[in-house]
Amino acid sequence: MNNPILINIELGIDGGRAALHIGRWDGSVIWSTGAGWEHVSVSPFAKRIIPEYEDMCKIKDIFWNEDEDVIHIFPNRKNYVNNVKNCIHLWSCTYKPMVLPPSCLVGIRDGQTLGEFNREVREAYEIAGEKY
Repeated sequence: MNNPILINIELGIDGGRAALHIGRWDGSVIWSTGAGWEHVSVSPFAKRIIPEYEDMCKIKDIFWNEDEDVIHIFPNRKNYVNNVKNCIHLWSCTYKPMVLPPSCLVGIRDGQTLGEFNREVREAYEIAGEKY
């Protein structure tokens, strides 16, 4: 809570809220924990401007450690909730490891060799029971 990006912090029983300014983006953030999930919602003050990817990474780093997985979910249509326009939600499960797609399906990580990358791709296909 000592992060200079967070302004006018208000704390509650299971979380809090604050204003924040990152890069060219201004908005509000609300965070909470409960039912096995940590949740952060990010809403712009200017309703049509959402944070850029790098800004969301900075927000993630304020609330989670670098070794924690955090997700942004696009649920199926019947589970849509849209109470606030242009609000982005970040989630982290606290009671079990989250299943994430292998990073090799996106590309090569910094510092990863081509051999390591190819090995990960083969393993991903094997885990899924598919031929490579």
